[in-house]
Amino acid sequence: MPKPNQTEKETKPRRPANRGRLPDGMPNPVDVYVGSRVRLRRTLMGMSQEKLGEAIGLTFQQVQKYERGANRIGASRLWDLSRVLDVPVSFFYDAMSEEAQGPAPVIHGRPEYGIQDPGATYDNDPMGRRETLELVRAYYAIPDVQVRRRVYELAKALAGTMEEKK
Repeated sequence: MPKPNQTEKETKPRRPANRGRLPDGMPNPVDVYVGSRVRLRRTLMGMSQEKLGEAIGLTFQQVQKYERGANRIGASRLWDLSRVLDVPVSFFYDAMSEEAQGPAPVIHGRPEYGIQDPGATYDNDPMGRRETLELVRAYYAIPDVQVRRRVYELAKALAGTMEEKK
């Protein structure tokens, strides 16, 4: 029963905000992907979460949440990140998988337009692994271009021999 000065709208129960999450509460795959690209670039630059946070006026915990996709990154914050990380905004969306590009979990309040496979995982991208990031950083730390090229050719040759053994 409404209080004397309450409108009907104020008495209705509030619908919980999904903040772009999937119906099961998992983060939106696009947010997870964008966060992984922030982490990739930050790590390639040798920048800590704390330093990145200081550069854009956030705590390192907030940067962690962005990188995991737990919190969504707004347009102005993405612009700030692109400036600090010295990449175009499009970098954060480059090479996004087909799964992550699927329709939003809720379009105009119609949940039937959700992700096809809600059980799909989006953290299998090798570019998101620390080992990959450290390998890339070490590779680019090799000052001699010719040596770097030989390391590249060696890695390709080793990968080829591993494929042959399978």
